[in-house]
Amino acid sequence: MSLYRLERLSELTPGAWDSLLPEPQPFVRHAFLSALEDSGSLGPKSGWQPEHLLHYEGEELIAAVPAYRKFHSYGEYVFDHGWADACRRAGIAYYPKLLIGVPFSPVGGPRLLARQAADAVELLASLPGYAEGEGLSSVHINFTQPDADAQIARQPDWLQRYGCQFHWQNRGYRDFQDFLDTLSSRKRKQMRKEREQVAGQGIDFEWKLAHEMSEAHWDFVYACYSNTYEVRGQAPYLTREFFSLLAERMPEAIRVVLAKQAGRPVAMAFSLIGGDSFYGRYWGCLAEFDRLHFETCFYQGMDYAIAHGVKRFDAGAQGEHKLIRGFEPVITRSWHYLAHPGLRDAVRGFLDEERVGILAYAEEAKAALPYRQGDESGLGCAE
Repeated sequence: MSLYRLERLSELTPGAWDSLLPEPQPFVRHAFLSALEDSGSLGPKSGWQPEHLLHYEGEELIAAVPAYRKFHSYGEYVFDHGWADACRRAGIAYYPKLLIGVPFSPVGGPRLLARQAADAVELLASLPGYAEGEGLSSVHINFTQPDADAQIARQPDWLQRYGCQFHWQNRGYRDFQDFLDTLSSRKRKQMRKEREQVAGQGIDFEWKLAHEMSEAHWDFVYACYSNTYEVRGQAPYLTREFFSLLAERMPEAIRVVLAKQAGRPVAMAFSLIGGDSFYGRYWGCLAEFDRLHFETCFYQGMDYAIAHGVKRFDAGAQGEHKLIRGFEPVITRSWHYLAHPGLRDAVRGFLDEERVGILAYAEEAKAALPYRQGDESGLGCAE
């Protein structure tokens, strides 16, 4: 297969790219990925160099992958720093590498975009040869879905890696109290108390759609978002312009909740919605308030999902603090092609051991879920 390399997604029409998407998942849409590039959030200086690979049949685009040439391993949420360090000690070049996924977003979704499954498989089979020709050490496909897992598993020398996240499932709850009624008494009281503590500080909440947001609102959103990095001495991944561009290009997917005290915004959570899923992405506050993070990022999103009949709430990576609030363990998958045979063998052994540990961790995590005995009988390590 001959691959065409595209270094700027805006050079391709949104319709051509989006026509390959099998579902309304916002993070792989042309609008989201091009906003990252056009806002300056990505580029050579960031260590994320867009390198989307396209396959045409005549003049028709029939397959593609959202890909990036990487010069570090930050912003991926599938951590291979140890592999890179081992290569450094052994005198093996690990960077640059090729990452297929969504920058700064640990969200599962389509990765092998194609009109026909056979076209996706053909493109997939061409990736190792492409990497070799470009002097890339490896190819990584992060946060895949079951259809891609099955396709990649049939290819030689790809290594599968497991991870664990925590997602909340809306089981047709009538309201938040209906959800609380499924919890043990102690956990139910804890959640009520947390919400009461926030309300007791005079804080209320306002949900806004993108068309209701002014540039002053986006200034506030960005100030909150960037503050979460600045307090840790880090630079934020996203630029201010990203939020305005996304609001312009994909307004129907954006949901913002503002936390206000005496009518003045003090915190926010930025989310996207697509299909039957609600995705909590960015949050921040400009002052410290007791329990405000849990209310803004979790309980408000759960309220929204219940009110609008959204089935799944993905509040991002990491998570024991989610687990005790009803977010269930979910197994995630990524795939890795490592050109160096010795590195590949070493990583394969590591992943075999890691997989056992992650599956055991996810199973043990269910014991910490807050549901009453009997209500958790249908819960498992969702995949």
